[in-house]
Amino acid sequence: MTSLMLQETRAAPERVAALLAEDEERYAALAAALRRREPAFVATVARGSSDHAAAYLASLVGIRAGRVTASLPPSLVTRYGAELDLRHGFVVALSQSGASPDLVHTLAAARAGGAITAAIVNDTGSPLAQAAEHVLPQQAGPERSVAATKSVVATLAAAARLVATWQQDRALLTALARLPERLAAALTCDWTPALPVLERASCLYVVGRGPGLAVASETALKLKETTGLLAEALSAAEIRHGPKAVIGPGFPVLAYGLADPGGEDVRAFAAELAGVGAEVLLASATPVSAAGRPLPLPPPLHPLLDPIPALLAFYPLAAALARRRGRDPDRPRGLQKVTRTL
Repeated sequence: MTSLMLQETRAAPERVAALLAEDEERYAALAAALRRREPAFVATVARGSSDHAAAYLASLVGIRAGRVTASLPPSLVTRYGAELDLRHGFVVALSQSGASPDLVHTLAAARAGGAITAAIVNDTGSPLAQAAEHVLPQQAGPERSVAATKSVVATLAAAARLVATWQQDRALLTALARLPERLAAALTCDWTPALPVLERASCLYVVGRGPGLAVASETALKLKETTGLLAEALSAAEIRHGPKAVIGPGFPVLAYGLADPGGEDVRAFAAELAGVGAEVLLASATPVSAAGRPLPLPPPLHPLLDPIPALLAFYPLAAALARRRGRDPDRPRGLQKVTRTL
């Protein structure tokens, strides 16, 4: 049975191809401003899935641009009236709709305070786009599913393109050109072996590290939204500082063992958990013996880009699992497409 969520998931490769083909001047202008002013730090402003894309951006900025990135809580501006010193910063807001007042007010305050500001947004006529100095369109097209998919994937691609253009990273730019084909391959990956485990589960951990942690966070959110599973995303390092005590025989863990240093840690941890009887679901391009049930991923493309096809490989599982658990993925309980917070 199809759904809007699944239809829009399948449109992601085409939409990312459109994103990469458009707006070269926008990216070049922002990159030039960043190289000219050399911001000392980066701050992101986002909610929900967009905040997970912001965490991915933060990883790339740290790895390739050497800047610390912080998530800026809008309530500092909108509820507490804080006057933030952002003169030496680069502030990025990320949103599909660009309609939430808290994001708009916070980005406007950052711009008024002297920061370089940008919005990665799907609706380029939105209040958020109007508040930004630089606008990077997601090019995702209309998105009707409450559970965002193609717009999230497009936001991740835009974040990678932003960092690659800023840092003039030719290897990353070259790999980005091949991202749509990897996304198409991700949609052929069969994750149905996870269904028997998650169909009967009441909770689980989703584990990642590095850029893969952002994907783990988005995975946990989509499981909560669409299937009613209480999912918590954790770093493969942080989980050892207490949360590991929850894990015992039969406890489900979905682990992203990507082809990078953080992914190596995840794969090792997955094998450790499988050894004590946990129900480990390991997403990896290379199966790991004795590390639980394998969930296939496309061949690695670039360590900074591989989280994107990994996330797209997961989305069809969420839609199918929602049906298995008696839910409609297009009608999450108590949610609507555009959420406006202050």
